[in-house]
Amino acid sequence: MKLSKISVALFGAAFLLASSTFAGDVNKGKLNLEQKVNVEGKTLDAGTYRVEWNGSGPNVQVNIIKGKDTVATFPAQVTESANQNPENAYGSVSAPDGTRSLTAIYIGGKRTILQLDQNAAANQQSSTRSSK
Repeated sequence: MKLSKISVALFGAAFLLASSTFAGDVNKGKLNLEQKVNVEGKTLDAGTYRVEWNGSGPNVQVNIIKGKDTVATFPAQVTESANQNPENAYGSVSAPDGTRSLTAIYIGGKRTILQLDQNAAANQQSSTRSSK
């Protein structure tokens, strides 16, 4: 009797661990910036970052992580493209002073797009959608 309770508990723990492993990859991606961009008042230098987002529904909270440090946190809307994004990419707009602001993050290998600011995207003067 005691052995069967232990077996059930171990099986349940293994199942939960496996489920959380698969679910954990759903809300993660990479961001490879080719140039400096601003997001929510912070400047991100060119380089590779990890992207994680939390939330249910279309409105999520996005964290940009460099190494072990969260360098930016901001709200975004999750949308899906008709086709899978072939690679990690991002969108940005140029301000009159020459600075660029991040407007979207395209998660490579998925259909996921994180939209940062719908107004900036509508008024954009130029955009970048490139990153490897």
